[in-house]
Formats: sequence, structure tokens, C-alpha cells
Amino acid sequence: MVKVGGVLVCLLIIALDVAAGILGFQAEVAQNKVKHLRLWIFECRDPSHDAFKLGLAAAGLLALAHVIANLLGGCMCICSQDELSKASPNRQLSLACLVFSWIILAVGMSMLVIGILSNNKSRASCGLTHHHFLSIGGILCFVHGLFCVAYYVSSSAASHEEGKYGA
Repeated sequence: MVKVGGVLVCLLIIALDVAAGILGFQAEVAQNKVKHLRLWIFECRDPSHDAFKLGLAAAGLLALAHVIANLLGGCMCICSQDELSKASPNRQLSLACLVFSWIILAVGMSMLVIGILSNNKSRASCGLTHHHFLSIGGILCFVHGLFCVAYYVSSSAASHEEGKYGA
């Protein structure tokens, strides 16, 4: 039963991150459909309400996937370099995946938020071009899913290993 639950958690995390990535790409497409005028690196364009909604949904799903992976993955407490060097390979892998998932969350969420904010205004805006923030955020949603699943699997394996061998 534990294996079935683990597979379902992994599928849920992947589904949320893939949905967030797809919404990020759809937000980019919706943003590119609005009227804009471009001169070298400066651009004037109208905000897209559809891009705003899709980007907001993508950010919400990314955050939800991260919360689920971290809550169900458990706590990996390694407080010193000595503990890290003595830890099992599964525990070291889970720590590395946890750190990378947080970094990817921070960068991906930042990209999505920048894209959301550029579409939040009620009037046209002019300035430097802000292309591809939503699509880059969408790509990072896919990468986030991979690292979160790797964290969940390695964390579960480390917990099982400690319970079995009493390490």
C-alpha cells in the first residue's frame, strides 16, 4: 500500500507541475496576442487579462506542488558538514534535491510573478521589453517537478532505510 501511495504522490506532484508549466506557456501565448508597438529594445503594449489569470494559476499550482512535495517528503535535518558526510547516499541525494527544488521554485516563481505583474495594469505600459518571463517560468515548472519527485523518492527511501537498519 505504501508503494501505491508513493506512486500517487509522485503522479500528483508531476501533474501539478506539468499543469503549471502548460499554463505558463498559455499565458505567454495570450500575452503575445495583445496589441504592441516595438522600437529596438523599447516596447509599448496593452496588458492581457487572460495572461494575468493564466500566469496566476500557474504560480498557484507551482506553489501547491512544492508544498505537497515538502510536506509529504518529510524533514531532512542535516545540521553540519560532518553529518552530511556520514549520511547515507539517499539522504545526501534528498538534501541536494531539496536545495535545488527551493532554488528552482524561487527563480520560477519570480519569472511567473514578473510576467503576471506586467499584465496586471489597467492601462498600456511602455518600457524595456519583458519577453518570455512566463514561458521561462513554465519551463522551470517542469524542472521543478523532476526535482520534487526526486526529493520525495530519495527522502522516502532514506526514511525507509533508517527504519529498516536503525541508522
